[in-house]
Amino acid sequence: MQLEFTLTVQGPGTARPGGRTARTRAAVIQAVIDELTEHGYADTTVERVAARAGIAKTTIYRRWRSLDGLLADVMAERAEQQIPVPDEGDLGSDLRALARSVVASVQPPAIRAAFAGIVAAAVQDPAARKVLSRFLAARVATMTVIIDRATLRGELPPGTDATGVIRTVTALIYYQLFIAGEPASQDVADSAAATAAAAARAGALATRKPLE
Repeated sequence: MQLEFTLTVQGPGTARPGGRTARTRAAVIQAVIDELTEHGYADTTVERVAARAGIAKTTIYRRWRSLDGLLADVMAERAEQQIPVPDEGDLGSDLRALARSVVASVQPPAIRAAFAGIVAAAVQDPAARKVLSRFLAARVATMTVIIDRATLRGELPPGTDATGVIRTVTALIYYQLFIAGEPASQDVADSAAATAAAAARAGALATRKPLE
């Protein structure tokens, strides 16, 4: 099946349309979440979403083009919901708290289904990859302060790539949940945090100057 994405969604932090358009969008997004929760990605259709939202399916096709376009909007909405930045006083505790928050954020069945759909589509669709990359970038950007603080405390080598460490944590989590199919658990979170912390402490995630 060919997956088609239309990126009509706005990036995190931009203004949302008001009035009737905003109400329609909110109703549709909630309908997508409800359908995914009850039926999963495989059995969720534009027709069922439209019926649940109380609008014509042509409205959805005109704005989102497809179910996958709706998933992109769900992910954009999710990207705006910030995960608290932990400050436990040491790298291991901070990364563990972060990892557990990331796992908790995808516990809802609808969010897991939406994320899994986007991950699957991103393999072959550049627009889906753009949605996924934007989501991950929004998550990573706010968390690099964890690594900056740990470096200042002397826990990490100078020049540690803060973005690389946070990406390692999230990549390990999303791989285990959405590629390996493991259940969302604290064990998954703790393993990802411990692996990233060990690599960072060993200097494996330090930025390197280009060879001269």
